[in-house]
Amino acid sequence: MEMAGSLPVPSVQATVAAAGHAPVPPRYLRPEVATDVVVADDGNATTTIPTIDFQRLLLLDPEESARLHGACQDWGFFQLINHGVPEDVMEAMKGSTQAFFALPAEAKQQFRQEAGQLEGYGQLFVVSEDQKLDWADVLYLNTQPPEHRNLRFWPHQPDSFSRTLDTHSAAVKHVADRLLGAMSRNLGLTDRVRLVAGVSGGISLPSMIQSVRMNYYPPCAEAADKVLGFSPHSDSDLLTLVLQVNQIQGLQIRRPGDGAWLPITPLQGAFVVNVGDVLEIFTNGRYRSVEHRAVVNAHTERLSVAAFHSPSIHATVGPLPELLGDQEAPKYKTLDHQSFITLFFSAKLQGKSFLERMKKKHLSD
Repeated sequence: MEMAGSLPVPSVQATVAAAGHAPVPPRYLRPEVATDVVVADDGNATTTIPTIDFQRLLLLDPEESARLHGACQDWGFFQLINHGVPEDVMEAMKGSTQAFFALPAEAKQQFRQEAGQLEGYGQLFVVSEDQKLDWADVLYLNTQPPEHRNLRFWPHQPDSFSRTLDTHSAAVKHVADRLLGAMSRNLGLTDRVRLVAGVSGGISLPSMIQSVRMNYYPPCAEAADKVLGFSPHSDSDLLTLVLQVNQIQGLQIRRPGDGAWLPITPLQGAFVVNVGDVLEIFTNGRYRSVEHRAVVNAHTERLSVAAFHSPSIHATVGPLPELLGDQEAPKYKTLDHQSFITLFFSAKLQGKSFLERMKKKHLSD
């Protein structure tokens, strides 16, 4: 799949190591962040995203299925427990992620993104020389199916990295497949392939594609309340499953209703799951792709591993006809998936502006 790459920017981790306690470069400073309304996650129903028990879903428990349906409609986010990914697989992925970002700067540069490429070590969504930058470094790789991988960008340090990522990505994709099956049942779709094939149909479930982004957010002692680890955005995929490498809080979602930022406290051993733009479009807005961002800690690094699951590159992205009622008009434009992804990665992250541009009122038929 061809698409525009991201402009090269300095490694934040290397900048922090070299500059010590020097002032934060202006391109990272966003003074307005300090005045944003942030509510506390105090455990009640309005400040805590739902928790879904995966094993109960597999048993077709009606209460758990209803809880999943409500989470996708009302929150667009939930934490997934009892998901079946072995603890040793998750711990190995955490260890490989930490080991990669602990490598010397020169070693990581071997896997630097190339012009016109998204894969590799660097940053994403940098499209101009004057836009604000995120306080983070990322390693972005295509992982599933294996024939989509470009091993040129897969680190060979630590020695177990490739094997670990292969095992982890396959296990997480299996969970995503089965989650989409549960969502299909909740939506009344007779064939779960529809949530992978899109409007075009005829694509088998294994052709769903996956990419993984490993995130490193350095501490920012000088201005943690004035920088962002990841700009506000919604994901372009079907489903994202996030593994917290360390338990440092940083993910915040835009709470439906009042628009306040709500911190997510990750449960030990759980995946944080969110609905992506494609799933919102497929369901014509029934399921909600919610804006979120990452903040940074003043004293401690934060790391995470996000696995993005998208339709086949041959899919067509648009509202599914079988989910449209007799009097319900499609709210979104229909595009081939490659055009959809190219548009998404060619613009800077800016809230839900991309999804808004996909609405019919902003696009000619």
